[in-house]
Amino acid sequence: MNSSKSPGLAGFGVLKNTTCHTEKKISVFFSIIFMTVGILSNSLAIAILMKAYQRFRQKSKASFLLLASGLVVTDLFGHLIAGAIAVFVYASDKDWIRFNHSNILCSVFGICLVFFGLCPLFLGSVMAVERCIGVTKPIFHSTKMTSRHVKMMLTMVCLFAVFIALLPILRFRAYQIQASRTWCFYKTEHVEDWEDRFYLLLFSCLGFLALAISFLCNAVTGITLLRVKFKSQQRQGRSHHFEMIIQLLAIMCVSCICWSPFLVTMARIGINKSQSKETCETILFALRMATWNQILDPWVYILLRKAVLKNLYKITRGCCGVNVINLHMWELSSIKNSLKVAAISESPVSSKQANLQPLSSMGQ
Repeated sequence: MNSSKSPGLAGFGVLKNTTCHTEKKISVFFSIIFMTVGILSNSLAIAILMKAYQRFRQKSKASFLLLASGLVVTDLFGHLIAGAIAVFVYASDKDWIRFNHSNILCSVFGICLVFFGLCPLFLGSVMAVERCIGVTKPIFHSTKMTSRHVKMMLTMVCLFAVFIALLPILRFRAYQIQASRTWCFYKTEHVEDWEDRFYLLLFSCLGFLALAISFLCNAVTGITLLRVKFKSQQRQGRSHHFEMIIQLLAIMCVSCICWSPFLVTMARIGINKSQSKETCETILFALRMATWNQILDPWVYILLRKAVLKNLYKITRGCCGVNVINLHMWELSSIKNSLKVAAISESPVSSKQANLQPLSSMGQ
């Protein structure tokens, strides 16, 4: 069937002579297991983040927790919607001709994969930017980064991801059933048209851009925190910064490891067009690597919390017998003390030394 002549049956041409096969029972079993683990993990992470948000509602950490909650909620719905469609396709023996006459299911599946793929990457970069502003410009952060502004940013990120996902539909370009017959995405076989290449390159470039922004902002945040720590002996009010930067670094590493194969694969197909050497198995492996991101993201917030890190520090110190970090840095303090420390770190050396004495006496 020619998809250009029959838009309702777009992508059915790949159903013939495909060399990419998956075992039905094994595929259904693993799809259900991954979806269940992902839903439970993200639900637990949401409970932890919302509890922390209620505790720090009026603190500088609140905006970070709100963005993190948005990221985990997005991952949760990704497992619920895209995972349910994938299980249905496997359970139906990948017989798209029987249940996808109008191409609605394939379009929904493709939109979900694009949206739930890009949105977590965007949110990860927004979280890195928010933390960079919170550490480098605390006064601006406390006055401008309110809950209302953070919710507006969440909405804008989601709307932008929705627009990218709907762009092929708005241009009357149907999502294509892929060679493995288990998922739908942009056209990845016999790519000749400039618009098909554009969608693949746009998806890859946006993903790499989000990862690059996360890396740059996390680097600036980490360097700033280390400089403040070495220049000033005042350590109170910084524990939540270190906790959040550790979580951000973990999220960035997970995203890079999980998403890089898929982004690189899509970029190579978009650049090389029909001469691309990417096989069906390679693309499917890269896709499965990307889906692990939604499973691993919530465990960053479950495992890398202050209480867990505190216990890991005690265990490490007990094993090594070396005092690496004073435990006072893990004590919570108010936003007022955090802002005082940040202001002192940016002030001249003479005023810094004069102001550090009353702060240290207060800490004692």
